[in-house]
Formats: sequence, C-alpha cells, structure tokens
Amino acid sequence: MNIFKILILFSSTLLLTSCASKKISDISYLKSSKALVESFPELNVFKTRKSKNNPVVIFIHGGSWNEGNKNIYGFLGRNFAKKGIVTVIANYTLSPDGSYDTMAKEVAAVIKWTYENIEKHNGNPNQIFLMGHSAGGHLIALVGTNPKYLENTNLIKGIILNDAAGLDMNSFLEKYPPTKNRNYDVTWTKNPENWKDASPIYFLSEKTPPIFMITGTKTYPSIISQNKDFVQKLKTFQPNVKINFLNKKHVPMMSQFILPWNKNYKEIIKFIEVNK
Repeated sequence: MNIFKILILFSSTLLLTSCASKKISDISYLKSSKALVESFPELNVFKTRKSKNNPVVIFIHGGSWNEGNKNIYGFLGRNFAKKGIVTVIANYTLSPDGSYDTMAKEVAAVIKWTYENIEKHNGNPNQIFLMGHSAGGHLIALVGTNPKYLENTNLIKGIILNDAAGLDMNSFLEKYPPTKNRNYDVTWTKNPENWKDASPIYFLSEKTPPIFMITGTKTYPSIISQNKDFVQKLKTFQPNVKINFLNKKHVPMMSQFILPWNKNYKEIIKFIEVNK
C-alpha cells in the first residue's frame, strides 16, 4: 500500500470538525498562457474563519516526483487553520509530464500567487513559510535556495523540511544514474549539469531562510545521509540549525499530522512565531 492510499485511509477514519476553518478548493494559480505544460495546476486554501493577518504555510506534497495530490492532505490544512495558520496546499505537474525544473517553477508560482492573494483569505503575505514532505521537501528547499526560481527570497520567512528527499541529487545520481524507473530519466534528465542544478545543498548561503528539519530514524538511508550532509553545510550560515530526529518511518512522518494534537504542530508553530 503506497503513501497516498495509507493517508486516504487514515483521513477517512478520523472525522475532524471544520467549524474553525474554511476550505476554498481548486484555485488555478497559473494563467493558461503561463502554464508550463498542458495541465493547469491548482491549489486549495484553508483559512481561519474569524481572525485575519495570520501566518501562512504553503505545503507541497511528496510522492517520488511522479505521484500525489493536494486533496489527500486536507487534514493538514484543517489542523493548521484551527491553530491560526492559513494553509495553502498545491498540486504541481508530475513526472513524466514535467521535470524537476517544471515543478520548481510551479512552486515558485504558488508562492507568487500566495503573496498576491492570501490577504483576502485572512493570511499575512509578509509571513509566508514553506513546508514539504519527501519530494515536496526537495522542491521547497530548491525554490527557497536556488535564486533562479525566486527573485526575492525575502518573501519566505522559513522552510519546514519533513523527511525531505533529494537534497543532494547530484551525489545520488552519480552513483545511481537515472532510468525509466519512477520516471527519473524525465524528472532529472540524463544531463549531469542538471543534477547539480536540482540539488538544494549547492545553493545554501547567508540568504537561505531559516530552516526547521524533522527526519525519521527509520526512513530511507539516503534521506538520513542527505539530511545530515545538508544540515552540516547549512550550519555555516545557521549555526543553531539541527535535525529533529523522530522514531518513525517515511510515511508516518507525514501521517502523524492527521492527529491535531500531534506535538510537532507545536514545534512548527513555535518556529513560525520566532521567525515571522
């Protein structure tokens, strides 16, 4: 059973009330003339019903860059909104219809849309945070560090990486060149120059937004090793950064957030409050 079937199962068995939040579904964030492929990616917004000027989390889902859907993660949007965090959950073009570069450009477009529109959904456009799990963690890290995607990285107040994959795809693909398996030949291309371009670890700098990291001790070995390398390099610019290790596998690192009382909501909100 893959991650998405598991999350759907958990979500359907836990009925959460939504009186403290409101969902606005299927908003197109790219005009048809600007679509990078023939699809028109959309996003959902989970807003607080009463208070305004709230911090904002943009969540980008995982799924090996070739699967996943924003609608699976409604639990995250509802739970954050109930805690005073306006949440944007976006789809993006998946491989083989798009490469990492297509996906990253679309994530940048989500950020731009959020900055321009979130105020009318009770969010503060000057308090935008990025959050991603697995492949989504890679994409937000890439967009938040590689200057070719965002002209103004000051739009991002912080980055929340949950068991992020792909932080150093260059090193990984040098050992395991991309094949048609999981459409990696399309996602990363067979050009080694693109592998480094796709790797957030090579773009860390003094301009990198504050980063909060949680990683499973039972996740994939490549994720653990790349997260350790990433944080070690990041310490040059953010000396107090660390990995918060949790005794979990890869999927439970995301499914834990189905429970609104999960303690990691408190840790993330603390990070947001400090950096907003």
